[in-house]
Amino acid sequence: MKTLKRGVLVLWSLAVVSSTLPAQSPFALREGDHVVFYGDSITEQRLYTTFAESYVVTRFPKMNVSFVHSGWGGDRVTGGGGGPIDVRLWRDVLAYNPDVVTIMLGMNDGQYRAFDQPIFDTYANGYKHIIEVLKRQLPGVRITVIQPSAYDDVTRPPADYGGYNATLQRYSQFIKELAVSEKLDLADLNTPVVAALTKAKEIDAQQSTRLINDRVHPGTGIQLVMAEALLKSWNARALVTEVEIDAPRRAAVRQENTRVSNLKADSGISWTQLDEALPMYMAAPDPKDPTFALAIQSSDAMVALNRQPLRVTGLAKGSYTLKIDGETVGTFTSEQLAAGINLAEQQTPMIAQAAMVHALTLKHNNLHSARWRQVQIAMERDALPATLKALQALDELEAEVVRQQRAAAQPVSRRYELAGN
Repeated sequence: MKTLKRGVLVLWSLAVVSSTLPAQSPFALREGDHVVFYGDSITEQRLYTTFAESYVVTRFPKMNVSFVHSGWGGDRVTGGGGGPIDVRLWRDVLAYNPDVVTIMLGMNDGQYRAFDQPIFDTYANGYKHIIEVLKRQLPGVRITVIQPSAYDDVTRPPADYGGYNATLQRYSQFIKELAVSEKLDLADLNTPVVAALTKAKEIDAQQSTRLINDRVHPGTGIQLVMAEALLKSWNARALVTEVEIDAPRRAAVRQENTRVSNLKADSGISWTQLDEALPMYMAAPDPKDPTFALAIQSSDAMVALNRQPLRVTGLAKGSYTLKIDGETVGTFTSEQLAAGINLAEQQTPMIAQAAMVHALTLKHNNLHSARWRQVQIAMERDALPATLKALQALDELEAEVVRQQRAAAQPVSRRYELAGN
């Protein structure tokens, strides 16, 4: 057999390798899905859940998916302040006829002590009951069971029995086994939180203790780490858009999840870009909060969920200022531009747009929480005729905010300008 030329051999080898690489599984949520997040106070915080919702709305702006957040502080598998478990399930989950339900319970179930077999048996039996009810009442429902988030035994010394997170990890193992036996989706929110806390302690031991102030309820930064874990279990893709421009050729040689047009090169380079998605908003409510930046630094959330590379090759050596829609994004060297900059890490008009989407995510969920807890449940025994009207009005108001959220998530054409300094 004749020896293949080197170029042909390389191309053949690349084809063989690429054919053996597994294709990324499709995203778990589908058009028309109704999602209910169920859990205790950590879900009631509406942080990991709203980050996850905003990701879906900005990454899939054409997909219609609705979200309800049904967390209640103190809940266990047997129920809690919101009523016994069957009341909670019928009123706060089944009533929304969900296609997808996530469940995170366990923090309160272990009773903040060393592993105890009878206490665990109550948890295991109660959890199985929840799954049985959901499957019986909602045939075809897709359930994501969540290994409970970590109790912070990392940044502060654990209890003498080995620490409460060791108990939660025993519960996590049960969840993992249940997911296999019941054919459920699984998200691990314990392991990545422990990893982030460990790295944060190495970076800044004092600040790391503030990531989960009371050791139970994660702050915004760790909740973002938790959202990342949930989204990855749903096969969330990292890429927002990818563009590579060959400056000497005046051509967009790569454009993924976007469309480049009107590319011009004279004293600088300019082009129009219409993306198919927005970057995920990753910021703390308080921009001065140092713990959020520490959490980002201690995790791979940006790489795992928010890649928006822009590469411009063939530029003359020097520095260049990038503007989008007339707003200065930053100044970068030709080497940085050739290697690629992640626009999702910059203050771009797209990030500002994603921030608007997230603000509306929070607004509609706060409305739903007020409707649910302060009107529906608080007034349910009063039998006042106006209560139904109030609930309907609040539903209409939330629906209007959701429409605003979806409209705000639609990408628009942006004008890029890159000029030498």
